[in-house]
Amino acid sequence: MRTARHSAAAAFMAGWLLVEVGMAARPDLQIHHPLHPVLKRARDLLERMETIEDYTCTVVKRERIAGELGDYAWIYLKLRHERPTAGSTEPPLAVYLRFLGPEEVAGREVIYRPDVYGRKMIVRRGGPRFAYVTTSIAPDGDLAMQNSRYPLTEIGLKNMLKRLIEVGEQDAQRGECEVEYFTGSRIDGRTCTAIRVTHPVRRSYFRYHKAEIFLDDELQVPVRFASYGWPEEEGGEPRLLEEYTFTDVHLNVGLTDRDFDYRNPEYGFRKDYQP
Repeated sequence: MRTARHSAAAAFMAGWLLVEVGMAARPDLQIHHPLHPVLKRARDLLERMETIEDYTCTVVKRERIAGELGDYAWIYLKLRHERPTAGSTEPPLAVYLRFLGPEEVAGREVIYRPDVYGRKMIVRRGGPRFAYVTTSIAPDGDLAMQNSRYPLTEIGLKNMLKRLIEVGEQDAQRGECEVEYFTGSRIDGRTCTAIRVTHPVRRSYFRYHKAEIFLDDELQVPVRFASYGWPEEEGGEPRLLEEYTFTDVHLNVGLTDRDFDYRNPEYGFRKDYQP
């Protein structure tokens, strides 16, 4: 896990650099915005990702919640994109998570499959005490959101890319934007193209000061995203807001219903639990 994190931190130390700067603050005066090529590529990737039915990976995440920067968490993820049913408002996905660390949550497991279990997550507590306790909670409820910036329903590569497109489209209505490209970057030993977006001037309508996106050159999916707020004092370092790195990514592996069944003998959920 340290290798992936160090690779991400070192990726911007080398590689080809290109900078484009927004020419005006008013959208009606902009002929070309530096985010336009980024958004086109993101939309192309999103269309290509429609061919991805499922995948497994390990997610390394760190988030700032209520002003406090949390510890790194390592999570094994299985995700399958489901076919939406007519009239359904549920997110068309099935999810299995197993927390690998830190120690206080190691062994925690989560299953979310709304077409079978309703709009609740089945959760095995994990950690050093009462690890076997199994219960159901809402993915966007207070308990589930205590240590997360986003609900489980927004997990995954496709949802992350959709969120980046949404923010990028909003930012493209403004100026004061710089975009840098770095080829030959590395994440988890794999070659990536890294993109850094910077808003040099602090404005209330910008969600971040800097954002970094890494795209796997072979898999053609985003495998890392990090965003930073403005420094707390002049000349200080940007404050990390969130970072997510997807390692050991395997696409279209053929996940089955058994992978999202809490009664799977490979999982630690209480088998006598009734959701």
